[in-house]
Amino acid sequence: MKRIVDTLVAWGPLGIFVIAILDSAGIPMPGGVDALVVVLAFRSPDIAYLTAAVAVLGSLIGSLILYWIARRGGEAYFERHAQSARGARLKRWFLEYGLLTVFIPALSPIWMPLKIFVVAAGAFEVSPLAFTVVMAAARIPRYFGLAWLGKRLGPQTLPYLRHHGWQIFIFFVALFFVLYLLIKFLDRRSKLRKLLSDSE
Repeated sequence: MKRIVDTLVAWGPLGIFVIAILDSAGIPMPGGVDALVVVLAFRSPDIAYLTAAVAVLGSLIGSLILYWIARRGGEAYFERHAQSARGARLKRWFLEYGLLTVFIPALSPIWMPLKIFVVAAGAFEVSPLAFTVVMAAARIPRYFGLAWLGKRLGPQTLPYLRHHGWQIFIFFVALFFVLYLLIKFLDRRSKLRKLLSDSE
């Protein structure tokens, strides 16, 4: 596998594109897409943002492959468990707030579980358009940010991210709760408006 990855990396942005598809589709790649985007960014700064763009595109394609596999095969599994009260609550929660559990790990440059939530999004039949928009909104700043850091910090980029790993983790956990509370607030406000309009 490492030999294959080394060959793909030698292909430059095209190799990153293939690696991003495979990694997001559920096949772990040695080093990960993040590290490869950073390495290509400081080795070839003139194509750093092209590398980021193809990483975004490859990641979206790979995530959609995993999403559609889950939508085809995972629905029956989740439906069996959704018959219980607990399963039904989980499904309702995911359909309302679950894309947050996709957005935050997809945005974070440090590891957070993502693929299980991509599978859940497919199995619970989250809108493909909404799923794609959320993934793009996360992957674009992630990979372009890493390309920018790679150009700016060079080989020190990955040690810098590792050194500040806990601060980054805390930031994204806090961001999750802020966005969760914001969604709940907007949801309640929308329901209140609907209630008031129905009572008139």
